[in-house]
Amino acid sequence: MTVIVVAVLLVLIAVGAVLIHRLNAQHDERIAGFHYSDALPGIGRRPRRHRRPSVDPAVPPGPTATAPAEDGDSGPDERDGGST
Repeated sequence: MTVIVVAVLLVLIAVGAVLIHRLNAQHDERIAGFHYSDALPGIGRRPRRHRRPSVDPAVPPGPTATAPAEDGDSGPDERDGGST
């Protein structure tokens, strides 16, 4: 009885391997027949628009976090403990 079960399992494994091999061959043929890098007919590559500069040279840059305050009212001087 166990010999028959083992034989049936081996036959099923062989049939599965042949089926997978055939499906893989069909898939390879489908991939070989389709050229992925070709452009679609009637659709060409669009020309890229020219890039605009990220900073407009006519507009001065705004104040940064490291720039000192320009209004002169920055509060007590932190270096001498805040005494005025």
